[in-house]
Amino acid sequence: MELVGIFAFALSGASLAVERDFDLVGMAVLAETTALGGGVLRDVLLGTTPAAFSQPAYLVTPLVATAVVFVWHRRLERVARFVLVVDAAGVGLFCVVGTQKALLFGLAGLPAVILGATSAVGGGVLRDLLARQDPTVLRKDSQMYAIPALLGATVIALGQWARIDTPTLAVGAAAVTFALRMLALRYNWRAPHPRR
Repeated sequence: MELVGIFAFALSGASLAVERDFDLVGMAVLAETTALGGGVLRDVLLGTTPAAFSQPAYLVTPLVATAVVFVWHRRLERVARFVLVVDAAGVGLFCVVGTQKALLFGLAGLPAVILGATSAVGGGVLRDLLARQDPTVLRKDSQMYAIPALLGATVIALGQWARIDTPTLAVGAAAVTFALRMLALRYNWRAPHPRR
């Protein structure tokens, strides 16, 4: 499942590169950054070797996604909804995995929640910065992205605090994150912003 999330994130990175008229190298850079950036950032902050550098499949999967987008980018526009669904699943998965890893390294609840959410959305932020645009997660016109990740991460942190850290809780937290993200896409929900 983790590789599926990496693949979906990489598809979004490579697709943005096509939109920005980047070449094949630029596509690969955005795909790798989007797919792995949040986890690498998390692991660096935790002071450990990033998992992406010890698992060859983590590095190869974004390259496969780059090749898919390079060859079939016009056809992929037709399955954009599917990519959004898989991307939402990736957000749920990575916020859970990121929070669990932060807690395992001894972080307290709030820092673990922040690091878990960073695992889920950090790659997208780095992608947007490399593509010279405002990060999607910060724009008022984007559907909620960070809030579902923060909620899922909070469920994991509260579960450990209550000593009910089980696989069922992890699946539930990922499912809640996924559902909230999909509802935000369906109903165009946005985070509150100040009136002008």
